[in-house]
Amino acid sequence: MALNDPLGDMLTRIRNAYGRKKNSVSTPASRLRARVLDVLKSEGYIRDYSQTDHADGKSEIEIELKYYEGKPVIREIARVSKPGRRVYISAKSIPQVANGLGISILSTPKGVMSDHEAREQNVGGEILCQVF
Repeated sequence: MALNDPLGDMLTRIRNAYGRKKNSVSTPASRLRARVLDVLKSEGYIRDYSQTDHADGKSEIEIELKYYEGKPVIREIARVSKPGRRVYISAKSIPQVANGLGISILSTPKGVMSDHEAREQNVGGEILCQVF
């Protein structure tokens, strides 16, 4: 099966796992997915993730989800820029998510980073997703 939006697939897997109250979820590995998970981990939205390589040459990422008092830490995670409609933004016009309580994850020329890091470094880019 061909997958047109691998990042959207990962976000949906996370959303579904939280809905089923799972402690972890696995997804096929890619560098973009790993960089997005780095941002989610540094911002405190997931516990951790680990990558495992299989004998057939494929890799998989196991994501440990995070709960606080029995409720998911990620209340909402949404893909913004999709394969059919890419969304780019300049450094000066990066929006606040949930009045600063959430984050946007951007793909910039300096790498994948959160919205406040992009503002600090004064770089814009493609808005991959929003988390709150």
